[in-house]
Amino acid sequence: MERYKNLSGNSGVLEYDMGPESITVQFRNGVYYAYTYRSAGPSKVEQMKKLAVAGKGLASYIGRYAPRLYEAKWK
Repeated sequence: MERYKNLSGNSGVLEYDMGPESITVQFRNGVYYAYTYRSAGPSKVEQMKKLAVAGKGLASYIGRYAPRLYEAKWK
């Protein structure tokens, strides 16, 4: 997992991991969410990847555009 830069200073995202067609995000509450091309669509997953690398806006994007589009969730 890669540490999220959290440039805004108040993100709920802690870490992320990217695959060719997926991104897994760990939130500060310890819950992991896996978003895939199949569950969220390629454009949303690729946007999440861009925001993850940028270190800003990922939690907001997920909350607005993909709150229930995860393929798997675990703690």
